[in-house]
Amino acid sequence: LPWHTTGKLSTNRVTSSCSRRAMPELLQFKDASSMRKYSRLQRQAGKRIALVPTMGYLHAGHMSLVQAATDRADIVIASIYVNPTQFSRNEDFGVYPKAREEDHRKLLAAGCAAVFEPASLYHPGTVSSDGAGDNANVVGAGEHVVGAHETFIQVEQLQKGLCGVSRPHFFRGVATIVAKLFNIVEPDVAVFGKKDYQQWRVICRMVRDLDFDVEVVGVATGREEDGMAMSSRNALLTPDNRQRAVCISQALKWAEEQISHREATPSGIQHEVTDRISTGGGRVDYVSVTDAENLQELKHFVSGQEVLVAVAAFFGSVRLIDNVVSVKQAG
Repeated sequence: LPWHTTGKLSTNRVTSSCSRRAMPELLQFKDASSMRKYSRLQRQAGKRIALVPTMGYLHAGHMSLVQAATDRADIVIASIYVNPTQFSRNEDFGVYPKAREEDHRKLLAAGCAAVFEPASLYHPGTVSSDGAGDNANVVGAGEHVVGAHETFIQVEQLQKGLCGVSRPHFFRGVATIVAKLFNIVEPDVAVFGKKDYQQWRVICRMVRDLDFDVEVVGVATGREEDGMAMSSRNALLTPDNRQRAVCISQALKWAEEQISHREATPSGIQHEVTDRISTGGGRVDYVSVTDAENLQELKHFVSGQEVLVAVAAFFGSVRLIDNVVSVKQAG
């Protein structure tokens, strides 16, 4: 790594024990200023920079994002930040799983050069919020604090359907935090997983509309051996609900086959996928069959069209999402 810590930058280091001769280190940045200085110095040295935004509790799916980033850049920076503005007060912000030291080891082993792990990315304001920290930025947690953060980005149309119906606050928070990360890290490329398909589309549209000079890469959903989509929230499932939740990927695989090779209608697929997940023990939030690019609900299929089938469902109190994209073949 062509970098040495000086007194001008606030960093910590995680060292790999895999080689005593060449000791790779993961630089850790806690504040926006030192993160930006590091990134700019790498750019001045002619390095191409990739950003992998995460909320931590990393799994193999996240590591596939890091791998995709290392294929496209010289320096890979991961961010770990549980963003409060994409949660409402009745959601799981307070119990989102964390494993900081293990996350750092995984990032180092996967080839990350640095991790950006701020305590908060929102200005707290001029009036005390009783030490609430980022909890005060959870949507609906309380009244706005005088002088606190109040600027948000909304992607007006793409945020409306799918997850935006039951979580209308979500994509405002996502777009805002990603824009802030882009402004701090100043990456050439940013890598996101397509499990959060609507999020990926929202970010692509924000980048286009606001002229960010960032290449946005989407990576296919990582899956467990039984087909279930990898997710940090899987750790919150009880063993029984973990077994039940595989019905989501099974229903989506059925839908993919129907669209690809057989006569089917969007409404028929929607109803059948809903039934299969409900019968499997889930409480369905939504099943949507949409155009894969503009996310508009479909009333019929057109040959050659890319179709998204997206699902959100609860198993116990844990909300899971998954999707497939399939191309409608000629009937």
